[in-house]
Amino acid sequence: MMVFNRRKLNTCINSWRIVAMILSLAAAAAMSSGGSSSSLNASSPLDPFDSSTSWSLGEDPSNSSSEPVIRTLTPDLRPATAAVAVQEVSPWDIALCVTGTLISCENALVIAVLFYTPTLRAPMFILIGSLAVADLLAGLGLILNFVFTYLVDSSVEFVTLLSVGLLISAFSASVLNILAITVDRYLSLYNALTYHTERTVTFTYVMVIFIWVSCLTLGLLPALGWNCLRDDSTCSICRPVTKNNAVALAVTFLLVFALMMQLYLQICKIAFRHAQQIAVQHQFVAISTTKGVSTLSAILCAFGACWLPFAMYSIVADSTYPVIYTYATVLPATCCSVINPIIYAFRNPDIQKSLWMACCGCVPSNLSLRPRTSSDV
Repeated sequence: MMVFNRRKLNTCINSWRIVAMILSLAAAAAMSSGGSSSSLNASSPLDPFDSSTSWSLGEDPSNSSSEPVIRTLTPDLRPATAAVAVQEVSPWDIALCVTGTLISCENALVIAVLFYTPTLRAPMFILIGSLAVADLLAGLGLILNFVFTYLVDSSVEFVTLLSVGLLISAFSASVLNILAITVDRYLSLYNALTYHTERTVTFTYVMVIFIWVSCLTLGLLPALGWNCLRDDSTCSICRPVTKNNAVALAVTFLLVFALMMQLYLQICKIAFRHAQQIAVQHQFVAISTTKGVSTLSAILCAFGACWLPFAMYSIVADSTYPVIYTYATVLPATCCSVINPIIYAFRNPDIQKSLWMACCGCVPSNLSLRPRTSSDV
């Protein structure tokens, strides 16, 4: 009996030793697993619930041993989605967009008045309407340029070429239409007896068609390969226009400006000659002529002040110059399209009469109803 109890006691002791050994092994395994996990967390603190971190099992298929999973679980540090860079809006671009909106509203009003007034079909009004269309497209071009820059992927070549082509065509047409209006005023004084004929109307339409064909061709040049999208070293201050093209456009503008100065000088000479020939109304005509010369000078100075800085800067600068200088010269040039409706349209009594009739249904008593000719300035 005592032998049986001793055997039973030895069996229990051995069982407890086995249990103690198993517990010690389990504790050692737990400590080892905890150490590996802590070292992984220390080296790369990752959140398992973070959606930006993906996990992948790097277990070798040929390894059939039951290794702990922690040894083969490795984090994929590549982000699931690429971060989208938010482009900061330049205040200069906002100013250009606001200017474009103002230009569009002004010239849309001029076009509506000319379109819905059948009596405004003289050559002078045809040229004013062509100028208003050019400035309207210039304003829309500035708005689209802002949209393409900040709301559309501007890395697409088609978007860039479309925006630049529209701006080149519109502003070139605006400048050439101002030159055409100057030529029309000169011809109305130089050929006063034969000005109001069908030939003058035909000549006006031919001049307008020539202006728009030329300007559309200039706008298509960047799309036809004359651009610097492949070589930034050849870019001008207005990408993607090349430096050579920008210089050619600037020199052409200077020639146009010189021709306008010569024509306005001839207009002043003819006006003074007419004033001297009319002796009965000498005092009235002298005052009127002096006022007209002052108006012509103001028109010419405003045109030069808006466009000359940009033209001169386009000749001497390139894409390496600070962009703030480009904005500082482009903004005054765009303001010329803001001034044009005021100078050439809203000062005209016939257009003023149409505006008053459209808005109020009446004409102010102090509004001059004298027929206005092209020679009036």
